[in-house]
Amino acid sequence: MLLQIEAYLDDRLRQALRELNYPQVEYQFDQPRAEAHGDISVNVAMPLAKQVKKPPREIAAAIVERLDVDPQQIEKVEIAGPGFINFFLAPSLLQKAVPHILQEKDDYGRFPIGKGKKAQVEFVSANPTGPLTVGHGRQAVLGDTVANLLEWASYDVQREYYFNNAGRQMRILADSVRLRYLELLGETVEFPDDYYQGEYIRDIARHILETHGDSLKNSDDLTIFKETAERLIFEDI
Repeated sequence: MLLQIEAYLDDRLRQALRELNYPQVEYQFDQPRAEAHGDISVNVAMPLAKQVKKPPREIAAAIVERLDVDPQQIEKVEIAGPGFINFFLAPSLLQKAVPHILQEKDDYGRFPIGKGKKAQVEFVSANPTGPLTVGHGRQAVLGDTVANLLEWASYDVQREYYFNNAGRQMRILADSVRLRYLELLGETVEFPDDYYQGEYIRDIARHILETHGDSLKNSDDLTIFKETAERLIFEDI
């Protein structure tokens, strides 16, 4: 319903701008946080201030004076703060929505703006170099929420989690495991500060030691270290 009301108000505001010979600027509708500021707010006076060289409140007052709105939809219009125009919806308008809400139930408010369209949402896509963190969990929630909203709007949504197991990061991961593996064999190693430091690296090294013994002690080939680390980390993901 709010989208329809905003479209109606946009039409009325642009008509008022034409009557005042004001330029057709871009502006934004918003929902005020405080109930006392109405149901819908618009900042149209702010972007006009520089162009017409008048204070925003003066511009807002002129717009409101010219504004022709249906009292069955808009009960009251007020100016607030530096020049925001606040609209209060008529109770009768809200009451008319009740039968639609009861009839449509969970589908009320659904707009098929994405019907016939596809959307791809790529989220989390954490590099497979360590366990997932709380931050990754947050990304998962936000990404899935965005995908759900797009589905609600009738988009055909594809969720993507990219598994980036290439490049320098994976070489460092493999060499981090190799050095911990050598430590478990009693070797003294120099562990670079920019290598992966977590206890999970030691766990992977122990797994390789249990599987391969000391057969990799003198090997410079990182393949087994990389593939084992990648597989074990991915299992946790």
